[in-house]
Amino acid sequence: MLANGQMAPDFKAPNQDNRLVSLADFRDEKNVVLYFYPKDDTPGCTIEANQFTALASEFAALDTVVIGVSKDDCVSHQAFIDKFGLKVDLLADTDGKLCEAYGVWQEKEKNGQKKMGIVRSTFIINKSAVLEAAHYAVTAEGHAEAILAQIKQLS
Repeated sequence: MLANGQMAPDFKAPNQDNRLVSLADFRDEKNVVLYFYPKDDTPGCTIEANQFTALASEFAALDTVVIGVSKDDCVSHQAFIDKFGLKVDLLADTDGKLCEAYGVWQEKEKNGQKKMGIVRSTFIINKSAVLEAAHYAVTAEGHAEAILAQIKQLS
């Protein structure tokens, strides 16, 4: 697992428009909230995406971009964005390399069944690409507000 104060793992992955987005795109200009979620258009993931969208202008006012990541493909991401009017970029980590780099691909247990999956997690990365916060196994409800409060402390 990643810890506060270390350099954030670099990333480059396609967003919903199939345009490559990398951490370097934001260096020295924007803080990045990188949040990992299990699957497009599922209850918890929809709550989280909608709450980040509702606060998008507040994040933007604090020089912060919010980016979601799952293993869904670009087409799925675009459909999710269209369905709910989301205002965040969603990266397609179809090969799982980004999930591995951030330590969110973990064994999960549900109904007695163990399987690998994305643990809902969020990382705050400052303009110098240093991790300000690494949150693993977060709850979707209210999470965007808690992250916004942390970003306000950075400013």
